[in-house]
Amino acid sequence: MLKTLALLLVLFSVIPVAAQTPSPQTLGYILQPEGLAATRDAVVNRLAKSDRDWIILDTQFDGDPWPPEAIKMIRDGKPGRKVLAYLSIGEAEDYREYWEKKWDANKDGKPDDGAPGFLCAVNPNWEGNYKVRYWHRDWQAMILKRVATIMQTQKFDGLYLDIIDAFSFFEHDPKTDQWLDHRRNEQTGNTYRQDMIRWVQLIAQNARRFHRDALIIPQNGEQLLEDKAYSEWVSGIGIEDLYSDGNQKQPEDDTTYRLSFIKPFIATGKPVWLVNYATHPRYRRLVKSKARELGMRLLITDSELKTLGISRTLQD
Repeated sequence: MLKTLALLLVLFSVIPVAAQTPSPQTLGYILQPEGLAATRDAVVNRLAKSDRDWIILDTQFDGDPWPPEAIKMIRDGKPGRKVLAYLSIGEAEDYREYWEKKWDANKDGKPDDGAPGFLCAVNPNWEGNYKVRYWHRDWQAMILKRVATIMQTQKFDGLYLDIIDAFSFFEHDPKTDQWLDHRRNEQTGNTYRQDMIRWVQLIAQNARRFHRDALIIPQNGEQLLEDKAYSEWVSGIGIEDLYSDGNQKQPEDDTTYRLSFIKPFIATGKPVWLVNYATHPRYRRLVKSKARELGMRLLITDSELKTLGISRTLQD
């Protein structure tokens, strides 16, 4: 319990925000590096020789954590390159080292009786993923241990945080069957959005204990950017499926709504990565045009994140 409290109390320590690094133009986002090459050494060699300024990697290769030597080799392949670790902070994954067998879901999709208090229902869209109460102390302590390993042992340059938009799952009121922006969390007294902002800040502070300039890049959840403190803490943002969901065009209203939060952040000069999974030329042309028009960096890649994909600079 004392160790848990110590980790969480870091929230109140004074850890500076990371300094701005040279503006990156190209991105690699690979969560299944085994798809790049047959061996870890071959993957390292390919990534080191790639043209990408920033590279996002899963924390493991074929079930084993990346050693710091491999991360350094990839980083040293290009001057100024940064290598970030992918970390889901809004869902639990049953293929991670923290998962216990007794947490497995029953056939009805609900966690077993032996599951921890933070675990919620299974995500029907992603096998092995579970919604979590991300404000729960036990969940936060467990993830912060991973942050320490990623930053101190594996020597990544920062974190690419996924499932930031987990707050939207809890903004649905089952009593009225309505979605309520800024819905209040009765367990904390904050809104679900405020709880996510505090969670990201806590992660950033812990990461920057080990690496003063650790990059913190949330994926999606752009509504949180309207909070000034949050937008100052993060180093950039990744935005998926803004103009198309695969080869299906997004509704204009949805895109316009998301851009109302994204455009002011673009003006800060921090990188905004437009990540798109379209294969049809029509939608690839669309996102290329929009990225150039708005000043966003672009990555078009495969939905399974096994390849380097195509990454365009602002000038391309």
